[in-house]
Formats: sequence, structure tokens, C-alpha cells
Amino acid sequence: MRYSFGGDEHIFVEVDESMSLEAFFKALSITGAVRDSAIDGVTEICPANASFQIKFDPDRIKPDDMLAELKRLERSADSAPSVIDTRIIEMPVFYNDPWTHETLMRFRDRHQDPNATDLEYAARINGKASVDEFIAAHSGAPWFVSMVGFVAGLPFLYQMVDRPRQLEVPKYLRPRTDTPKLTVGYGGCFTAVYSVRGAGGYQMFGITPMPIYDPKSEHAYITDDTMCLFRPGDIVKFRSVDRAYYEDVEREVAAGRFAPKMRDVTFSLEEFKADIDAYNTKLEGVLNGQ
Repeated sequence: MRYSFGGDEHIFVEVDESMSLEAFFKALSITGAVRDSAIDGVTEICPANASFQIKFDPDRIKPDDMLAELKRLERSADSAPSVIDTRIIEMPVFYNDPWTHETLMRFRDRHQDPNATDLEYAARINGKASVDEFIAAHSGAPWFVSMVGFVAGLPFLYQMVDRPRQLEVPKYLRPRTDTPKLTVGYGGCFTAVYSVRGAGGYQMFGITPMPIYDPKSEHAYITDDTMCLFRPGDIVKFRSVDRAYYEDVEREVAAGRFAPKMRDVTFSLEEFKADIDAYNTKLEGVLNGQ
């Protein structure tokens, strides 16, 4: 791992140059150990896709001492089992919806293929015969939440398939100035869900009716004191739904009755790697109460 100081109060740690579940699990293991160790002076822990950052008070712990603590925890992480207790959460997605479609059409001059929609472009460059085939690939396997950030509550999700099957789509050539709230987007190898309306550069595939950021405490299923549904290590299963289902959920959300399908689960990276498709089927069985 590579360590670098960020001013007087931060240490940035690059676990690997490329994203992988192994790198993510190592970062998650070390940041979890930092939290559990209650190191005096640590004020913030920020895990990311294949890296993490620690903020500390230099008046309480010297930078070199903080660095030594992280290197000690790195040695422990190398031998730690890659098993976590987490959650699997179902997220309904209305793919190819009219709202993201209207938005993307306003910004075709910023896109790689002005004559295609984002989904059409993504399907073509990933070798899919149709948009429906691409949607099936996007929603067919679960995703890991590898980090939450940049915008409050916005998750970055990494597809739980072997590398040859991973979808890859570049971001827009120039960012948009508008993205609908709860857009499901894609950039590089990551899906993201826009927690609020705003600028963005990810390809837009659809929209979810399911709130993921709750600063007003309006949704009982968002119970974390961060006001955010997702946390690193969560597993998400997208469910492709039609407009009628989307609008039904919107009404349930407005009435305060909606709760997503969510189950506790123990995830083993080694068991997952041994048979990816069988393990994903097992996870979906847990989600569906089987």
C-alpha cells in the first residue's frame, strides 16, 4: 500500500491502483480496525473503492505515530479473513424512464454519441444486442457499495461478477448541469445513484422511486445517524420495474409506508470467488427469504 500525508491532518492510503473486491475488502478491514481500535486523535474515517483516508488531530497524535498505527493494522489485515456481516437491499429501478431521457436529450452535445441515448450507447460498446439485454446484465447480478460520498448519501457500486463480464461505460465528455434526483447512472466500472438533483457526468440508465438520503427523517427505513441509507459493504440488487410499479412505490413513499426489501447477510469473499454465480443466487435467496 502507498501512504501519503495530506497537510497536517490527513493520511491518504492507496490500497491498489485498480479497483477489485480484494482491494476493497482490505480497505474495509483496515478502516474497520481503525474504528474498533479507538485510536486517540482520529476524527474521521473515509473508506473508498480501493483506498481510504484518515483525518486526525495532530495535537493529540503525531502524524508519524498515526502512520505507524496504520502500518500495524495493514499487517493484521493481510491475515484477516475476508468475511463481513452486512445487508442485501433490493432497489427498484425504472430503466429507460421519461425523466432521465428528457434530461439526456438536452445534453447530447456533451456525449460521445449524440445520435444515441445513454442506454443505446452503453449497450453497443459493451457488445449487447439490445438495450433490454444491457438492462438484464445491469440488473442481473448484485452490486457492492464500495463507498459513499462526493454528494451526501450517493453510493458507488461495484458489480459482483467476474471481470470479463463487468460492464464499463465512460462518463460524458463534459458534465451535465442537471441530473434528476435518484437517477441511476454509470461511469467507468461503477454504478452510482444520485441522491439529490444536480450536476453530473455519469451515463443515465433509469431512476428509482426509493429515497436514499433523508435529512428530514421522513423515512423509517433510513435509521443511520448519517441520514444516509447506504454504507460501504452493503450489497444492492437492482430490480427492473415498469412505470406502474414505480408510481405505486412513489405513492407508498409519499404516505410514509414504503420499506425496501432488506435482509442481514454474512458475505465471504473466498466463497464468492469459488463460484460467483452460485453465490449470487444464494444471496438473492436470502433477500427473498428462502
